[in-house]
Amino acid sequence: MTDTIFALATPPGRGAIAILRLSGPGTDAALAGLGAGKVAARVASLRTLRHGAEVIDQALVLRFPAPNSYTGENCAELHLHGGRAVVEAASGALMALGVRPADPGEFTRRAFENGRMDLAQAEAVADLIDAETTAQAAQALGQLEGALSQTYAGFRRDLLKALALVEAEIDFPDEDVPDHLARTAGPVLDGLIEDMTAALTDADRGRRVREGYRIVLIGETNAGKSALFNTLVAREAAIVTPIAGTTRDVLDADIVIGGYAVTLSDTAGLRDSDDPVEAEGVRRARARAQAADLRLWVRGPGDPEGDAAAFATHEDLVVWTKADLSTVQASRPGFVVSAITGGGLAGLRDAIQARLERDLSGSDFPAVTRERHRRRLTEALGAIESGRMRLIDAPELAGDDLRRAAEALGRVTGEIGVEDILGEVFSTFCIGK
Repeated sequence: MTDTIFALATPPGRGAIAILRLSGPGTDAALAGLGAGKVAARVASLRTLRHGAEVIDQALVLRFPAPNSYTGENCAELHLHGGRAVVEAASGALMALGVRPADPGEFTRRAFENGRMDLAQAEAVADLIDAETTAQAAQALGQLEGALSQTYAGFRRDLLKALALVEAEIDFPDEDVPDHLARTAGPVLDGLIEDMTAALTDADRGRRVREGYRIVLIGETNAGKSALFNTLVAREAAIVTPIAGTTRDVLDADIVIGGYAVTLSDTAGLRDSDDPVEAEGVRRARARAQAADLRLWVRGPGDPEGDAAAFATHEDLVVWTKADLSTVQASRPGFVVSAITGGGLAGLRDAIQARLERDLSGSDFPAVTRERHRRRLTEALGAIESGRMRLIDAPELAGDDLRRAAEALGRVTGEIGVEDILGEVFSTFCIGK
């Protein structure tokens, strides 16, 4: 990188403080051009910044020399007063000095390219910025600290160990090496296949924490789904009337339960209808129910099994509503609640939180937090399984399979072959990162 970049690292708009970040070889020259003079490394220094003869602001200036900075380049921060006029004046002065505005994610991309972090850690920076729950922040911090990278490094280390045995038999057939050396890689590959299969089985956990756990309310018309939905989201998000079929579309609300992000969905009542609008709502309800992580099967007093029963499984939570209007038999399985009085809702919330903790918590860091990771891990596993079958009869082909698997694993952390995925990763970043 030969150019120097800058960006606003705090939210735009009026505020007490606005921070402009700089990175690149011209950082020190830019500080001098603003009249900051000599600034000691990693010490907040009060300086009066100027553009020519015009005073911009009295600001704190911090300087981070390469290579011990976020990007690995010379960096600086200007802690300005947060008025828009001040930020625009400082930005204009920097551009006049030849410092250009950064592209989205360019700071973190430079950090990756300068070896300050790997690709999985770079993704964690974006996840941490976007985190809205404690669980999302904890997962992103773990990934930023290298938990995911260590998992893939372990996979790759075992894979290269097996590949070395295969290569030894191929490349040194006339040397004093044990017979059928490639076959001895079998147990290593078997263990690797088991570990990677378990990681893929657990793949949804990382996705659910990062993107949100999907809970869908399903049931017959007029079962009380919308009233329960409003109670759980603590606002009047859905229209509630005594008329069956009031809800015609899927209504989503993002909430936090037990530190986990949840998308709660209210749906149209499941029934046959000649009304094309309601029929489309029922179709969408069915599709959303099938894709849910958890379904709340909402039933009113005396509610028949009906169409909703087609989705019922032992994993669903059955919720009997309108307990204030009718006595629901205590022997019925599920939760008896009233959206009017609040009765039974605490127990339902506790059950939902327990399900979240069961599905999303774990002693091990998830090996998959993005779809990109899942694709690469699936690709690598397929190549390893193919190589394992070829060890005995075709070690040369097994070696090709294992090299392909190593490349797929390396693409997760960016060790090899990353140019085609850098744009995909860093385009999601905010400008100041």
